[in-house]
Parts: sequence; C-alpha cells; structure tokens
Amino acid sequence: MLLLAEACPLPNTLHMDFGNRQPHRKRCKRWDIPFSRVPGAMFLLAEACLLPDTFHMDLGNEQHHRKRCKRWDIPFNAHSLTFSCFKRQPFFQSELANRWFFEALNTARTKQPFDLWAYVIMPEHVHIVLLPHEGTKISAILKSIKLSLARKFLNHVRRTHPSFLALMEDRQPNGKVTHRFWQRGGGHDRNLRSDRDVHEKIRYIHENPVRRGLVTQPEDWPWSSYKAHFDTTDEPITIDRDSIPVVLL
Repeated sequence: MLLLAEACPLPNTLHMDFGNRQPHRKRCKRWDIPFSRVPGAMFLLAEACLLPDTFHMDLGNEQHHRKRCKRWDIPFNAHSLTFSCFKRQPFFQSELANRWFFEALNTARTKQPFDLWAYVIMPEHVHIVLLPHEGTKISAILKSIKLSLARKFLNHVRRTHPSFLALMEDRQPNGKVTHRFWQRGGGHDRNLRSDRDVHEKIRYIHENPVRRGLVTQPEDWPWSSYKAHFDTTDEPITIDRDSIPVVLL
C-alpha cells in the first residue's frame, strides 16, 4: 500500500478592530483523500492544503481584496471545479457565451488532456467534474478554458455592445482599469475522495437548475450533461462516459 501524507500548520485567525479599519486574516486547512481507479492497486493519498490568505480592509470607499489559491495535482484524483463570472453577474444568459464555453472546453481537453464527466452552466457560474490525465495540471486546464472564452466575449462586446463594458469594468486601487469576464481568483476546486463522491457531485450539479427554480426537471436545462448521462446525448458536447467510475448499489 502506498501512503502519501502531507501536512501543514494549523491555521491562524487574526481579527483587529480599529474603528472603521477592520483587517481580517484567516487561514484554514483542508484534508482531501482521493480515490484510485488503477486496477489491482490501492492508493491511500492524504493531502493537507493551507488555503490562501484572504485580506479585506474597509477604508472609506476603497476595498482591497487579495486571494491566492494553492492547488495539489495528484494522479488518479478527480476534481469538482466551480468558477464564477465577474461579480457573479449573469453573463451566461447569453447563448453565445454558452457556445463559446463549450468550444473552450473542447479546446482545453485537447491541449491539457482530461476526461470530462459532467458539467452545468448556470447564469453566473459553471460547475465541472473531470479527471485530469497524468501530467495535466488543474491550473493549466482552467487557464485554457477561461482565457479563450474571456477573449472572445470581450472582443464581441467591444464590437457590438460597447456599453456592456461598464459591467465588466474592474478598477484597481492604483486607478488601472481592466475588463473581466471571470471573477478574480481560482474559484473552488474540490478533490473527490471516492467513486460515490463522484456520483453524488454529478447528481448535485445536475439538480442545480431545479434548486434555483430555473426549470422543474434536470433534463429541461439545456446547458448541462444530464441528458448525456441518461440517454447518451452528445450535444452540445461529448462527455467521457466510458471512464466514469461505476458505483455498485
């Protein structure tokens, strides 16, 4: 049995109150134990992840926010990824943005190989369940998906709807202005510890549009992989159903 363990110090939490100035620093530690899909072998993998420092100060009208994310890339470890639009605005209400997302997803898995197991596009965020191939890093996958879509969307807005740029404007504390499609930071990355965790997460994201009241049944939402799982529909994008782990009831 292969045993890998990584540990990091317990988090420190600091909160100080100086009138209108409220620095807040928080660290937390997360343990994720992935599962193995290698026949004839058992892997017990334990990892400790020191989540990024988050710093927020309120100085009148100025808000400073810094977030850093450290990822662990371990072979045979599936991931559930969630990332949001800038300021959680519903940019995916545009069908064109949805189509560009699928194009970016297909391009990304060609450049950074991974098995796509499930997805759902919500109006302001995206969920993906995937299994990176050996040597593929999650950060590289996200970069490939995000940059491609953001460039197409921004170029389209500049040509056809320049007034929409105001919704994408991100003004830095130093006065520099950029335009963003995606929220700052790396989003949420969760390691799935077992085959059962994989199926629970797939079911959860497929039911997301129903919980939000967008549709009454998961199959009614056109921007998810629900139909791909239950009637082998490969539109608008093909999933890698043959590699999805089987859970015996």
